[in-house]
Amino acid sequence: MDTRRLTQYVICVCVILTTVTLAQGQIKRCFACRSRGALGDCKDPFRFNSTHLVPGVKDEPCASGWCSKRIEGKKDGKDHDLAIERQCLQRSPPDDKERCSEALVGHRKIFICFCYGDLCNSASGIKPSFLLLFIPLAFQMLSSRF
Repeated sequence: MDTRRLTQYVICVCVILTTVTLAQGQIKRCFACRSRGALGDCKDPFRFNSTHLVPGVKDEPCASGWCSKRIEGKKDGKDHDLAIERQCLQRSPPDDKERCSEALVGHRKIFICFCYGDLCNSASGIKPSFLLLFIPLAFQMLSSRF
């Protein structure tokens, strides 16, 4: 394969990967589940991803793109009182800022986190897409040929 054809191939692959990555970024999803106590699937550590789910845990489309994780109860050894819920928010927080904080809902104190992004309400941090890591490598390969 000559250099010109290889260059065209690499550019075509980069364009396709970029298009797929951007299209996937348009549709935001949130984990949706609720569990109470030590046996629930929604609790931390949260071991699920979009390809590995159980019946009580879903990855649902979220129009706002904002997800939440809500913790009610105390982690003081009485794990049966602890409830965790992950869900889509109908609208963004008023200041459009991702954060975690304590809040008062009714007369109960809860801990809640807001995040923006696809499946961001898992317990792990946001990981860059493998496809996005490939693009700079492809351009480096391309530029080294000239």
